[in-house]
Amino acid sequence: MNEKKLPVVGVVGAGTMGAGIAQIAAAAGHEVWLLDARDGAAGAAIAKTADALGSLVTRGKLDAAARDATCARLRAASTVQDLAGCGVVVEAIVEDLDAKRALFARLESVVGEDAILATNTSSISVTAIANGLRRPQRLAGMHFFNPVPLMKLVEIVSGLATDRAVADTLFALAQAWGKVAVHARSTPGFIVNRIARPLYAETLALLHEQRATPAVIDACMRAAGFRMGPCELMDLIGHDVNFAVTQSVFAANFNDRRFVPSAVQQELVDGGLLGRKSGRGFYAYQDGKAVVDPLPAAPGETPVGSAVVHGQNRIADRLAESLKRVGMHVTRAHDEARTGVRLGALSLWLTDGDCAGHIAAHERHAAVGVFDLPLDPGGTGALAVAFAHTCPDEARQLGLSALAACGWQPLEISDTPGLVVARTIAMLVNEAADAVQQGVCSPEAADLAMKLGTNYPAGPFEWLQALGVPRVLRLLGTLARDVSPERYRASPWLRERGWAAGCDD
Repeated sequence: MNEKKLPVVGVVGAGTMGAGIAQIAAAAGHEVWLLDARDGAAGAAIAKTADALGSLVTRGKLDAAARDATCARLRAASTVQDLAGCGVVVEAIVEDLDAKRALFARLESVVGEDAILATNTSSISVTAIANGLRRPQRLAGMHFFNPVPLMKLVEIVSGLATDRAVADTLFALAQAWGKVAVHARSTPGFIVNRIARPLYAETLALLHEQRATPAVIDACMRAAGFRMGPCELMDLIGHDVNFAVTQSVFAANFNDRRFVPSAVQQELVDGGLLGRKSGRGFYAYQDGKAVVDPLPAAPGETPVGSAVVHGQNRIADRLAESLKRVGMHVTRAHDEARTGVRLGALSLWLTDGDCAGHIAAHERHAAVGVFDLPLDPGGTGALAVAFAHTCPDEARQLGLSALAACGWQPLEISDTPGLVVARTIAMLVNEAADAVQQGVCSPEAADLAMKLGTNYPAGPFEWLQALGVPRVLRLLGTLARDVSPERYRASPWLRERGWAAGCDD
């Protein structure tokens, strides 16, 4: 039985993304035509791809025959007419709606009636791009991530007119090209760029209020399992690019306060402090490496005396076991209302969103501290901690020493709702819940997309499963009460599941 012939693939745009798409399609066995408006750009991109594949052969990571076969399938097109025989054409040109519409109108007049058209746009509405085509149902988004040969995720984005069979065909095609595909509806940011906004937004809010330094925030987020801290990441992306995406998402959502751009980042852009590419952003860069001030050293004192550990979970267990190990007399209070420890006059609680100062005022107890959420209760690394303004210095030092004795590196920040990790995770979960509520994607697609598209240590719904709906709602409720009711409003998807769990609004 003869194998079904693979469709010829056209790729328009020979930049980094287009060249990468052409490479993986050719590697999967397709004849590929690469077109670019710049004279010689397509040929240069193919030559560069050949060099990159040759390097892989030299390092023993690719068979020479596979390289030769891939390169033989890559052809430089001179005009749109050269794409007439393509069964699939993927556009990867500039992020401009008018330019994309004009290109697809030209393509539609050239390719066959059964050809599928795909756009690699990361932010423009697929519905808007398809507007004006004779057959808008055959256009869908095929959003790859950079670098294309390495990043596994592809978002298959359906506009209002997209035929489901077209989306399913592109989904299967992405899988055949070695990618993990997820379906998404065409809304601002699709899945990844939408759900990821709180990672940047919460950091920028903390910096705007001068609650913590970039180095402290980055250390806390890395300790939570993120490969890069958000300040490092924004410096890498470029503040001009990140700020432009935020502005686009904000405008596309009719100025919803959840997506409001930051004055902190605008000032960086206005000053030309764009990150790595300009030599300075949140950090200064020398020889491509960030110059970062050292973090405060962990307290050297060992806590002494007695401790009462509250809670029935792994964090409480760690507190009890670690404090016993350094010689403290530890008793357990197996209540479920709070997790934390009482050390003499100090009450030190795992954050539920409340500021230490608010707890101190409510309980009329001066010595109160709160510590951030350790996403991995058995892990080590930086952990944000804050104390009420009324907390005596002796009690503050005792709290820092106790957390250090448990294996964390306590980093004191200004008292603020939800600290660093807890508020960020709550908002990532909330944004993902809203995306599901609005039919953008499924929970499973959201988890896959965020882990593969952004290298998050877990997906938002995996975090929700670990933390529980009541805790996330409590964090969001406190942020809404103390910071902004509009920005931190809980998703209806979460609220409904909170009601099922017995939570009140």
